[in-house]
Amino acid sequence: MREGIIKYFLLLVILITSVQFAQTEQDSLQSVKPSDSLFIMQKSPWGAVLRSAIFPGWGQFYNESYIKIPVVWGFLGFFVYGWLYYDNLYTDYQTLYAESLKLDSKNPNYLEKREFYRDERDLFAVYIGLAYFLNLVDAYVDAHLFDFDVSRNPYTNSPQFNFRIPF
Repeated sequence: MREGIIKYFLLLVILITSVQFAQTEQDSLQSVKPSDSLFIMQKSPWGAVLRSAIFPGWGQFYNESYIKIPVVWGFLGFFVYGWLYYDNLYTDYQTLYAESLKLDSKNPNYLEKREFYRDERDLFAVYIGLAYFLNLVDAYVDAHLFDFDVSRNPYTNSPQFNFRIPF
């Protein structure tokens, strides 16, 4: 039994080392040229942020991420709609509560609903701010990753991971 385990272990070691030290001669038709050129980003990250700050979705258009534009508009539109909806309810109950104070009936239900709708309206204002901020962050990150290379390795025809760090 022990001899069988040793055989399998040696076979495993031979297979692992043979893969690591396999022939790695490059094809003579394809030559690798060192990259001596200076890397220049094609998209300006702060330009994308400025465009998105002026008009949400413009930074995504600048970065050629066209599918993200309706997503940005959809989120912002939904949150603005929610803010307007709760603002209308808040003003309605504020008016009802003020009228109940004039009539000396002081309905506490109006006060509770007014406070609830005010809190919901304020929460949607926070959501609008977060969606707007995430729009800016997405434009910035997408502009940085615009030049990110995800091409295949020409020698092995397999996906590779490339990134550049400018110094």
